[in-house]
Amino acid sequence: MQYQGVLTKMQTEIGEPIQYYLIFESDFINVNQLLDKKIKISFVGYQCLACGENKKIYRQGYCYDDFYNRPEVGDWVMRPELSKAHLDIEDRDLEYEKKVQLQPHIVYLANSSNVKVGVTRKTQVPTRWIDQGAHEAIEIVEVPNRYLAGITEVALKEQVADKTNWRTMLKNEVADEDLIAHKNKLKSFLPEEVQEYFIENGKETELHFPVLQYPEKLKSLNLEKTPEYSGILKGIKGQYLIFEDNTVFNVRNNEGYVVELTVN
Repeated sequence: MQYQGVLTKMQTEIGEPIQYYLIFESDFINVNQLLDKKIKISFVGYQCLACGENKKIYRQGYCYDDFYNRPEVGDWVMRPELSKAHLDIEDRDLEYEKKVQLQPHIVYLANSSNVKVGVTRKTQVPTRWIDQGAHEAIEIVEVPNRYLAGITEVALKEQVADKTNWRTMLKNEVADEDLIAHKNKLKSFLPEEVQEYFIENGKETELHFPVLQYPEKLKSLNLEKTPEYSGILKGIKGQYLIFEDNTVFNVRNNEGYVVELTVN
């Protein structure tokens, strides 16, 4: 079987285990069904997710020009505390920024390589946790806009990490943690204007990934350095494909790359 298309982050569906899908323009693949099969990935070219042109991808699936102009990759995306739509102040496109920023956001704890704090729109729960490869997560606060979530994250990351060690996550060298206890310890560190949004009652969400074999020594696949690769798929975790020879491929980091997939 052969498929060709531009990579975007895998779509997911909560389940036992989580289901993963690669969506192409005229086709889609349930990636779980490819486990234990040999897959060949061939680099074909680029297709910017904004302009659609065959221009070298700069970051996050966008060419250089679009990365510095499109509202969906403004600085406030990675740094929510910079959000200003609640003040009616435009960054790149106020209408877009209001649509995204002025909706309920969750500040959460997730355990993927260690316990970390993060921010996501409420509509992205549990997708965000899946994308990070977290095997457990819990909500701390639900706030009405992205700015409040951002200042909460800034306050809490003085007490807990805000980054995931992707190597530890993929090797599954992760201990179970009592996230409820962690959450309760952090309550006193919440900004004053966020205290009322603390979620008193809440359960941990457990996530199970379709992995048959975890890698021991990681080799990251770079399509520009290795434009053609073949391997037997052994797992999917976060946004990574895990192969039998310890090669791992980050689908999200390769958004905007056009590839041909051959499945044997």
